[in-house]
Order: sequence, then structure tokens, then C-alpha cells
Amino acid sequence: MQIRAAGLSIALSTAVLLMLPGVASPQAQGGAVPRLQGKPNLSGIWQAVTEANWDIRPHAARPGPPQFGALFSEPPGLGVVEGDEIPYQPWAAARQKENFAKRWELDPEAKCYMPGVPRAIYMPYPFQIIQGTNKIVIAYAFANAGRLIHMDKVGESPADTWMGWSQGRWDGDTLVVDVTSLIDQTWFDRAGNFHSEALHVVERYTPSGPNLIQYEATIEDPKVFTRPWKMSLALHRRQEKNAQLLEFQCVPFSEEMLYGDLRKDAK
Repeated sequence: MQIRAAGLSIALSTAVLLMLPGVASPQAQGGAVPRLQGKPNLSGIWQAVTEANWDIRPHAARPGPPQFGALFSEPPGLGVVEGDEIPYQPWAAARQKENFAKRWELDPEAKCYMPGVPRAIYMPYPFQIIQGTNKIVIAYAFANAGRLIHMDKVGESPADTWMGWSQGRWDGDTLVVDVTSLIDQTWFDRAGNFHSEALHVVERYTPSGPNLIQYEATIEDPKVFTRPWKMSLALHRRQEKNAQLLEFQCVPFSEEMLYGDLRKDAK
């Protein structure tokens, strides 16, 4: 499959993975889950069909900035958080409300920052999984974000990053990914739900057919939440004949917002 402009490092990693022995086609026969060396082969282009990027909790429809009418209104959603509520500490609950009130200017997505984990999974854009023997690459359309899941032992991350440090293992047919070393500059959604640099995410990708993955993420952050909590949703394979990951270079769209006041003619 072709990846367009998902970042040079991701493209190089993809090329290496495709040359590894035993990398199988993601096409399945008779509805069976495709396999690679006895494990499910998750390679393909996937997308979440959910309103979680607007708000991971249940929410009603909400208006956008009034000057745009219905163009940027927010669709209602059933939420993806188990139990529907996020166990914020009191100070953090107040901070989330402040974030929500200022979301049109503070949301990292508006600034074209890489979305972090797990938000990258349920943004309304496709992403591509390329599965090899010891490494799994995930390339995201938004902001040229990407991550490398290490299926072999590589030690701890040398630094905190936007997309974190992903170490994976198989639990039967479920891919379990332990994500650490995430910075605190990402949100979970456009509603201002947030975390600290202590965020620890455990993802579970469980295929329930050749074109469907059940996704779960357990969230732990003792600086912000009173206990761990979980979100779950479904990922669908994009099945168009010409399905491919297209470039979403959003940096030029955010430059005026970020740097407009630095222009010589700015008042």
C-alpha cells in the first residue's frame, strides 16, 4: 500500500517493514482474520466512526463559533468512556471546564500539533497500520503524525514526545501496546479533557473479523485522575479499491493563528 507524505521517517520504516520476511497481505479469505506468523495481521487503513474527537463523554449537539452558522457545530455523541464519566480530581475538573470555555483557541488540534495517544486513533481521519515481525508502524493522516510500536525489547524512551513510546506484545489475538513518555501538551478531545506528563496508556487492539478491530484504552494519570479509567470504540477498515493515506498538511492552516501577531503589518 502507498503512504503519501506521512513523514520521511515513517516512509522509511514502512519500506523496511515491507521487506521483512513473512509480511503477509491484509486480504482475508472467507471472512477470516488475516494472519502473519500465526498472529492477526492488522495491516491496512483504518478509521474510527465516532464523535469522540469532539467529546469522549456523552454530549448533546453544540454550536460552533456564531459567525460560521452550522458549519462548525458539534454533532451529538454517545461517548466512548466506560461509565460515561472521567474521574477527575477536583482541581482538574475545574481546569477541564476552563479548557472547554476556551477550546476554540486552546485546543492543540487547532494548532496542528500531533494529537498524541489515544486521540490519534479516533480523530475523524484515517490511519494506516503496517505490521512487521518486530516492529509495527502506525501512520496518521493528521499532522504527519506517526509512531513505531516495538514488539522487541528496546528499553525506555530517551525523551518524552508528542506520540509517546510504544512497546507492544500479543495477548492471544489481542495486540497490547504500553504507551509511556507522553508530553502534557495534548488533549483527549475538543472538549478540553486533558492529562499531565504522567499519562500512561495501555491500548488493546482485538480483531473481530477481517475489517473490524475492537479498540480499548486504559488511562492512568495519578496527577489528574482519582483512578484509572477506560474508553472503547470500534475501528473499521477502509475498503475502497483505491484506499490510501493522503497527506493532511495542516501547518499552513494554523500559522496565522499561531504567528499572525508577529507579522510586520500586525497591529
